Amino acid sequence: MKTKISFYTLGCRLNQSETSVMQNQFESHGYQVVDFYQPSDIVVVNTCTVTKHGDNDTRKIVHKIQRVNPQAQIALIGCQAQTQKEILAEMPNVKWVVGNARKMELPEIIRDETASDHPVIVAPTIPRESFTIPAAGIDRQHTRANIKIQDGCDSFCSFCEIPYARGRARSREFDDILKEARVLVDAGHKELVITGINVGHYAYKGKGIVDVVSALDDVAGIERIRISSIEPTTIPDTLIQKMKTKTKLCRYLHIPMQSGHDDILQLMKRGYRIEDFLSLIQRIHSDVPEICIGTDVIVGFPGETDEHFKTTYHHLKSAPINYFHVFSYSKRKMAKAKKLADPVDPATIQERSHILRELRDRKRQAFYELFSGTTQTVLFEQKKDGFWAGLTDNYIRVKTKSTQTLENQLVDVKLDNIEHNFISGTIV
Repeated sequence: MKTKISFYTLGCRLNQSETSVMQNQFESHGYQVVDFYQPSDIVVVNTCTVTKHGDNDTRKIVHKIQRVNPQAQIALIGCQAQTQKEILAEMPNVKWVVGNARKMELPEIIRDETASDHPVIVAPTIPRESFTIPAAGIDRQHTRANIKIQDGCDSFCSFCEIPYARGRARSREFDDILKEARVLVDAGHKELVITGINVGHYAYKGKGIVDVVSALDDVAGIERIRISSIEPTTIPDTLIQKMKTKTKLCRYLHIPMQSGHDDILQLMKRGYRIEDFLSLIQRIHSDVPEICIGTDVIVGFPGETDEHFKTTYHHLKSAPINYFHVFSYSKRKMAKAKKLADPVDPATIQERSHILRELRDRKRQAFYELFSGTTQTVLFEQKKDGFWAGLTDNYIRVKTKSTQTLENQLVDVKLDNIEHNFISGTIV
């Protein structure tokens, strides 16, 4: 009888990509991959430590596993396993704690380290060298597949401990990216989402992010290429021109801003002024018609005054930014910002976050209104509550009713009524 194994992913798209790879690895090693809520012998949790909420979520998931799958042995892997290995090893039913340096070796670690009565901790220093990935990240739950091209970061923003959790910046071997892309296409994926910690810093033997996009553009069967998130200081002009002229590269960029005031950006060690960021956003908006631009903003960074917040609000409101994620500042153990004075009161953070989320909803609504009555191509993903749901290339969520099976199909839809985070439409 095959050993049953299930997976739970916390955090970012990069974690999702790596979980998909591991699922295929374990299948090739003779395991049976089952749903998280089904009985299994081993449960793998890919952890996140970007915020304190990510840390807390790991503990919640471990307790949930105890309830729904009490006999399972637990493997905690990834970012939190890299930075808090001793704490995780004390959690109930945890058998393996494996950091980012060796988590792709998890099948071998489980095979070789099963006899110990104590949790097995494997979290060595992460080497700074180019890498390959042992299996394709075929995604069983989603029509879009993530393809990892880069890992780690050299920026050391003061609020962030990712360089400690994932190591310094390093890039995937170019041919290995294309090898996986072909496998993903053969598996039926029509959209590939380029992922990494800092994808704009991709560098392998003279090739950069634009070379990756160009090579994927030439892979037969790929219909869409999407960049998950990219830092403002790493976007080359040639990428914008390619987005303007190439049909496979989605009209979409998620570019983290983090704050709208130079004082806070300097404390964050972001390496740019708000004037530079806004100029970049405006230029992209002008050069690429109908592009969707998203961003991230951190609320309550130490020293953020009412004036700083008002400036951030103003820029988010007036700039051609179509949606944004709002994060409450979290003090991280390894991040330099933990030493900063003037913490912001939690109630103030909550109030400011609420104000920004209301603005976010209005901005998204205004963006959607621009496309009401137009016909857009939608890649449908799943059927939910009687509707098929999918995305346009410029990140508009669309739902429609159809008796046909639309999963993983590119279909022209006339967009009609805006309903919160969706536009309903009619198949043309």
